[in-house]
Amino acid sequence: MLNQFLADAVEFLPTLLSGLGLTVGITITALLVSVILGLTWALMGMSKFAVVRGISRTVINVVRGIPIIVQLFYIYFVLPELGIRLDAFLAGALGLGIAYSVYQAENFRAGFASVDPSLLEAAQSLGMSEHTILRRVIFPLAIRVSLPPFGNTAIMLLKDSSIASTITVAELTRAGQLLAASTFKNMSIYTLIALLYLLMSLPLTFMVSGLERRFKRK
Repeated sequence: MLNQFLADAVEFLPTLLSGLGLTVGITITALLVSVILGLTWALMGMSKFAVVRGISRTVINVVRGIPIIVQLFYIYFVLPELGIRLDAFLAGALGLGIAYSVYQAENFRAGFASVDPSLLEAAQSLGMSEHTILRRVIFPLAIRVSLPPFGNTAIMLLKDSSIASTITVAELTRAGQLLAASTFKNMSIYTLIALLYLLMSLPLTFMVSGLERRFKRK
């Protein structure tokens, strides 16, 4: 059985690795989108204006309450009816980025909330502007708290990138599905897929563990 698995691995890995490249691409793109939007929602949630804070809360609650797969379907299948057409890769990256932006917002919010108010008062007493306080006081301190959960979110996003296969993105899972349908080597193919996801996740897992240990010592 092992010899057969190794033979199948040699045969199928080139196709799966091409799908893996798309998985990495969609994960990185979605992660960037989630960070930009998540930071936006978090900063809006800190606004002086109740309307802005309300918009942030509404967006977070709505996005969090809709399954990711439904969000992808809406972007890929519904938006074209409104004249907005995106290719499968962009639709998948955008949908995943929007879905995960609300979790990034919570990561950033926790980081901002961890900053000692006395430090903000001291910065204000020195005559710093709000922008300078945000850039030189809040962000550096908040990052220390936000980084470990950010890593966990990145791992979850990597695994959920497989959902993009439902809108025909030929990433790792989709490539495996097509191979399995044509060869019926389900055991070998899905074992290889699982191993490849594990190999991608392990470095992130070790990084998150290292960050958590580092910040606990401080």
